[in-house]
This record gives sequence, structure tokens and C-alpha cells, in this order.
Amino acid sequence: MRGAARHGRRNDLARNQQGDFRRMSRALRLPSWLAPPQAEVAIEFAQGRVTVSRVGRSGDPLSATSLSETLPSGAVTPALAAKNIEQPQVVIGAVKKVLERAGFGRPKRVALIIPDSAARVSLIPLETVPTRASDLDQLIRWHVKKATPFPIEDAVLSYGTAATEGGGTTIAAVVAHRAVVAEYEAIADAVGAHAGAVDVASLTVINAAIASESVPQGDWLLVCLAPESTTIAIMRGTALMFHRHRLTVDEEPLTALVHQTAMYYEDRLGGTQFQRVILAGGASDAARELAKREISDRLKTPVQTLDALLKERGAA
Repeated sequence: MRGAARHGRRNDLARNQQGDFRRMSRALRLPSWLAPPQAEVAIEFAQGRVTVSRVGRSGDPLSATSLSETLPSGAVTPALAAKNIEQPQVVIGAVKKVLERAGFGRPKRVALIIPDSAARVSLIPLETVPTRASDLDQLIRWHVKKATPFPIEDAVLSYGTAATEGGGTTIAAVVAHRAVVAEYEAIADAVGAHAGAVDVASLTVINAAIASESVPQGDWLLVCLAPESTTIAIMRGTALMFHRHRLTVDEEPLTALVHQTAMYYEDRLGGTQFQRVILAGGASDAARELAKREISDRLKTPVQTLDALLKERGAA
């Protein structure tokens, strides 16, 4: 089956996607917009590069088998409500090249990982979750509509349980413009692959970290660095408690974002100390080391890169 973005259909999200959460007790997996079969390879799109990874049995990209290809400036410009792929032929060529370099050949099924800036993640607290799927779907759409800068009828929407605490439930909802998702799907089509799943970068990182079985049972912080943005998430074991995305044009330094997140963690979530910080992304080794020092100095908590975490998993 092709995705909702291509046919303009709405998936039966409330039934199928929440069921997916119940089956995966140890993972906070936000369901994909497209109904998978299992993908063989993940293709991640970012401003300045495309990356391919072999997908593991759990459905998570394995960093140890990742390879990237540089894109020229302006080829991919992640945005929520504007054209994302300005140079499709260039991007198609880069994907073909990196698939060949990685030895992946021509995979029949792929998972697409799009930038956080191309979608919006909202956490919606509910005292009571409607029992009827249609009622829940209508409620989530009502909440998401208020923060979506385009008609909800033009949106592709995915949601599932993020956390359950104190008798209430928090729903994580992800929305993207249907035309934006279709741009990324078109790249998969052009290289002869079926897009079996479409996911958001930071949520893919969370799932990969959880799948490694190396994350703490307590509180931990995720920091995802992209050329155009920074995303920070607070995790309580496998529960997503907080998700914040900021564009670099906001001119808010990483230290300020980390400080504000720490204040929220202490004041609103009753937190005392993160057990670990996981850092993903970064333009260079030097940029990652600088970010690690800045975060560690502020939080007094060990900072580990996602690559290091997954390499430990592979060596175990």
C-alpha cells in the first residue's frame, strides 16, 4: 500500500497506531505515516547531506552501517510549510551514489527519515482518553489544528501514547504537510524503492536509543543538532515528557536552550538530575565536542553521542 500522503487518504491512526504502542512495551515508537512492510534500508534527509543505514530487526537504523553523501547548499531546505527539496535530481543522484557506496544496491523497501523542521511534534495531555477511535482522532486533530500553519485537511497526522503518569495520558502527535511528505516519497520512487515508513529524525533517534537497551530507567535528555535547528527531548525511561524544536534563525544558543529545558525539568516535571545526556548530530567532531562540554558543564551529567551508544550496542 502506498502512503496517505500520495493518495490523500487518512490512515486509521487511532486503532492501528495506538495498537502498535501497546505491542512495544519497551519502546516509545511514534507510528509512521505510511503503513510498513519492514524496510531494508533507512534514508535520512538533512540540510547538506543524505545518509543511508541498514535497518535492524527492531526497525531502527543501525549507525554502525551508516554512510553519508554531501549535498550542495540549497538542495534540501527543511521547512514545515514550504518546498523542501529544491534540487530533486541532485538529491536523487546523491541517494543512488550513497546506496552504491554503502553496498546496499537497490533496496525494494526503505524507511524515510525527514528533518524535524519538516514536521511538528506536539505533546497533548489528556485526563481521559476517548474510548472510540473516531472521538480520539477528532480530539487530536482539534488540538493539533491550533498550532498548524496550514489547513489540517492538508496535513498528514500520526499519534500515539508518549507517557502515562498520575492517571493522565500524554499523546505525542506529529503533523506534516502532505505535499512535503510527498516530496521525500518522490525521491524513494525515483531510486526504485517503496517508502514503507516515514519518520521524524529526533523520534528515530529516541527509538534507536531505546532499542539499544542502554538508556536509563530514570530521566535522560536527548539533544539533536541539525544545521538549521536544535531539538531537545526529556525522557523518563521510555516515556517522552518534553519535546522542543528551535530553528537556528531564532538565535538562541545551545546553552540557553539547555538551561531553559533544565528549568522546566526541575519546576514542571519535579526532576532533580538527568542520569545521562545523548547527543546526536553536529556539523563536525569539533562541534560535537564543544556541544558535549557546554551541556556537561551546565547539567553536570555525562554526555554520550548516539554513535558511541550504538557502537557499544554492536560490540556487546
